[in-house]
Amino acid sequence: MAPTKEKTEKLSAEQASNLMLDYLRKQNRPYSATDISANLKNRVTKAVAAKVLKEMHERKEIEGRAAGKQIVYHAVQDPSDAATPEDLAATDASIARLRDSTTSLRTTEKALRASLAAMNATLSTSDLHVAVRALEAEKEATLARLLSLRSGSIKPVSAGEQAGVEEEWKTWERREKVRAAIGREMWGMVCEALPGGVVQSEVKERLGIES
Repeated sequence: MAPTKEKTEKLSAEQASNLMLDYLRKQNRPYSATDISANLKNRVTKAVAAKVLKEMHERKEIEGRAAGKQIVYHAVQDPSDAATPEDLAATDASIARLRDSTTSLRTTEKALRASLAAMNATLSTSDLHVAVRALEAEKEATLARLLSLRSGSIKPVSAGEQAGVEEEWKTWERREKVRAAIGREMWGMVCEALPGGVVQSEVKERLGIES
């Protein structure tokens, strides 16, 4: 058995007028009687829509104009809603600021993504912490051995060996300074991209970054 079509309640002319006027005001764009009838799910038939819209236009409740072989209607525009030249200039300025801000943010995002990719390609933050602790332990052991050698408690190493050790120490010291500078620069870029209200110390704590 074929399903029966649900009957729609027949509207009076006043109800149809109010319904279509409310629709035109909400949409704020022109529609033909056919479009309005279809968009309202045929609550107002095409014939009734055409008749009522014409009457509303004649009463100057809505505006209409010819568009090819049909007439399109739209709600009456309130002149007080029109933007002043000052309003338009302020809007243009706001758009320009937002575009500049968007460009800047995209540049920052690109730089941060590149930095993140470089970090992910080497060691994770946890791995870096492990490596730092291992290097610190190695440094302490090396310093202890160096102090022992310099104290004369055991046979001293040659001047060449001592110079080699000291040169290696200076090399690692330079590398540590370079890495520290890179870390400060990357943290500065992260801070620039942080939204307002975010506390940097809290971000450091969550990421496990030592001050």
